[in-house]
Amino acid sequence: MNARPRPSRRLVRRVTVLASCLALLAAAVVTGVRALGNEPTVTLLANWTGEDEKHFRQSVIEPFERKYHIHVDYQGSNAESQVLGADVEAGTPPDVVVLTGPGELAEYARQKHLVPLEQLVDPDDFGPSWAMPLTDGHVYWFPLKADLKSIVWYPADVGEQQRRRAVHRPAEWCVGMGSGATSGWPGTDWIEDILLQRYGADLYEKWARGDLSWRSPQMREAWKAWGRLAGAGGDPELVRRALKTRYEEASQPVTAKPRGCTLEHQASFIRGRPAWQQADGRYAPSAQLIPGAAGTHPWEVSGDLVALLHATPEAKKLIRHLASGDAQRAWSDKESGFSVHTGVRPAPGGTGPDWRRSLALTLRDRREVHCFDASDAMPPAVRDAFAEATIEFLAHPDHLDTLLHSLDTLSATPDLTWLPSVCDRAP
Repeated sequence: MNARPRPSRRLVRRVTVLASCLALLAAAVVTGVRALGNEPTVTLLANWTGEDEKHFRQSVIEPFERKYHIHVDYQGSNAESQVLGADVEAGTPPDVVVLTGPGELAEYARQKHLVPLEQLVDPDDFGPSWAMPLTDGHVYWFPLKADLKSIVWYPADVGEQQRRRAVHRPAEWCVGMGSGATSGWPGTDWIEDILLQRYGADLYEKWARGDLSWRSPQMREAWKAWGRLAGAGGDPELVRRALKTRYEEASQPVTAKPRGCTLEHQASFIRGRPAWQQADGRYAPSAQLIPGAAGTHPWEVSGDLVALLHATPEAKKLIRHLASGDAQRAWSDKESGFSVHTGVRPAPGGTGPDWRRSLALTLRDRREVHCFDASDAMPPAVRDAFAEATIEFLAHPDHLDTLLHSLDTLSATPDLTWLPSVCDRAP
């Protein structure tokens, strides 16, 4: 029997070229379909990048894509406010956005860039302090996750007496003011919390609504108290380190030998950082440690808030998905924050100190007073100027009068959008 003849090299090349052409043609067809809009797509802008973005995709986005066969074109940016502002100005905003600032969202709502959500989301799933109606009666956002502030973290082996002594030693505080385009916000958190713990929710809310002068005695004392805690006007090397350190790196000295710092005033998400995990971080309410605190224990809170800019069918489905108990539960399981959705119960306690459950319960406890982060609730221009002023004050505490006068002048600018309320009240 004769052997089967082998194909010539020329024929093999022809087949290879044909296969390559077919592959390119198939790719072109797919690209064309996408370009024609035949593949349902929704665009989403949020601030999660790196590992956080990976977890968000796995736990929240991919289940949505599998269920609805809708592609999510996700953009993560640490400068999302700047990205969104540029996109809106260019007329190409995303369909859905996740922002930390209700003040910024309120401004977009006033400019008619946001779509009301009452037909898509039940505000009662989150409570009035989280999905608050604006003066036009509409709800424009809801929280995907929330964080508890008014917290001081410390290593497990640091006792109460040691903590109380450390409060008055600036070198014992882990402070990092850096955060790229939003540098300075750790300082705003400090000043907000001191004001809240010393003078209560009513005065705090008055200030956050733009009705209390930055030069009031209470505000001035809050700034000075933070300056004393952070060492403003003291050791220049300590101040320089605080100004140059990024906030997410501030806790690293707690694991150094000898230990470089002992206390950190930071929100609940910081417990997920490697240094605090290694130090078996615990927390105390800041009301127990802030000098001059009134002892009423109100809580400052923050959240990642979802809003809708284009009411496409795909975007509406994504909004409903992000507001669902399943998505909120999946993301709170992956992230260091918490869901305040009424259908998502805190996980049952395990062995050892159950910090996650206690923080989650405090966030959801309607007997507690919760006040949203005041700078996040302010108009963006005021928020940004406040953050910049904390950096200037830490470096030059003698500039305080000038800084407060500038903030008062800016806050009096006409047509700024202030929220009607930032605090809930215990019944």
